[in-house]
Amino acid sequence: MAESILVIVEQREGKLNRVSWETLTAGQALAAETSWTLEAAVAGSGVTNLANEVAGKKVAKVYAIESPKLEPYTPDAFAAALKQFIASKQPRLVLMPHTYQVRDFVPKLATAMERTAISDCIGYKKDGDKLLFTRQMFQGKLAADVSFTCEAPWFVTFQNGAFRGDKVEVGSAAAPTVNVEIAEGVIRNKPQEVFKEAKQAVDLTQAEIIVSVGRGIKEQKNIELARQLADALGGELAASRPICDSGWLPMDRQIGSSGQTVAPKLYLALGISGAIQHIVGMKGARTIIAINKDSEAPIFEIADYAVVGNLFDIVPPLIEEVKKAKAGG
Repeated sequence: MAESILVIVEQREGKLNRVSWETLTAGQALAAETSWTLEAAVAGSGVTNLANEVAGKKVAKVYAIESPKLEPYTPDAFAAALKQFIASKQPRLVLMPHTYQVRDFVPKLATAMERTAISDCIGYKKDGDKLLFTRQMFQGKLAADVSFTCEAPWFVTFQNGAFRGDKVEVGSAAAPTVNVEIAEGVIRNKPQEVFKEAKQAVDLTQAEIIVSVGRGIKEQKNIELARQLADALGGELAASRPICDSGWLPMDRQIGSSGQTVAPKLYLALGISGAIQHIVGMKGARTIIAINKDSEAPIFEIADYAVVGNLFDIVPPLIEEVKKAKAGG
């Protein structure tokens, strides 16, 4: 049997998670390097349209794993369904996005198949015939290359922002449906309505533009300036940990190792020095613009554009220029 890679893409309430495209990009890169066949699968109830959407990318085949018991999501049902499917297909490598949902079911799935999982990876490399997967340790201070010693299938999850979802190659693939049987009694819990936080809560992982503030903003009232820039750009407002710890912005706006990990098209850092804990959360951004009066600020080491100066002198005219550009002036 030919070696293969299987990407399990994630869907929530009938929509594909953006980070799933990033994982598919990782799968395409691995397939090119190993010459293994790349396939994908989406699990749920009534997911044929989503499978067809994935089939528009460069994969050999996309499977719609179907069962009425897969909606709503439960870890028991997903683990049971994916175990059946993976056991029948026998892929060498199973890739998934490192989301809350995957983190919920993948330990159960891997254990049920008597395998291990390498989670929250930021990349991979080849060492001869061996595949190594890179994980960050100690809040990003160290990186470890980890390999599997167990038999395949191997389970790997990739961190949000580790790969570029917009780099996924297009193609045309078949999208067959696979019906799985989930026995009565397998699902041991009954999910309630999906938890939604207060109105100000935001999923920054889905934002394409983020304006983030650090200690350089000086006072809570000055955050309004950053908010105006975010509004002008059509982006979201975020912050480093000290700002959220001070209560100047809600904790759901925090970027970093103890907050959200993001990979927007544009990340604008205002008065952020660039501690490693913050950089871990935003280094996957496509373009990083940093404004800081300290020319030695660590954030400049990863910034695509470094502006040395006082943000209070730079941001107001920047807001005006953005507004002019949007107005066609």
